[in-house]
Amino acid sequence: MKYSIKKGDNVLVLAGKDAGKTGEVLEIDRQVGKVVVANVNIQSHHKKPRNKDDKGGILKSEGAIDISNVQIICPTCKKATRVAHSVDGDVKSRICKKCGASLDVVKAKKTAKSSKKA
Repeated sequence: MKYSIKKGDNVLVLAGKDAGKTGEVLEIDRQVGKVVVANVNIQSHHKKPRNKDDKGGILKSEGAIDISNVQIICPTCKKATRVAHSVDGDVKSRICKKCGASLDVVKAKKTAKSSKKA
């Protein structure tokens, strides 16, 4: 299924125990429709030491939540928004429904700046 959320997007959690929190998308599983967001849905895993050098303990990590429970935050107007799509020639871009700004432009600028430094 096609989704309007991509890895690296800043999203707002709409439902669940972490409703109202924001974070960056770390992973997307498009077949299952799940997304992993930084510092959201923290789960504890108890790890048993397997040898004398291995340390056991309680490990905390982010769990997956349903992709329908998150909404993109527009980098321009800083509001959670639905996504529109526009096609200019061969380029399809994501547009904020509230302010009309492109949601893809910010990522292009970040990659352009990082390539100049290298």
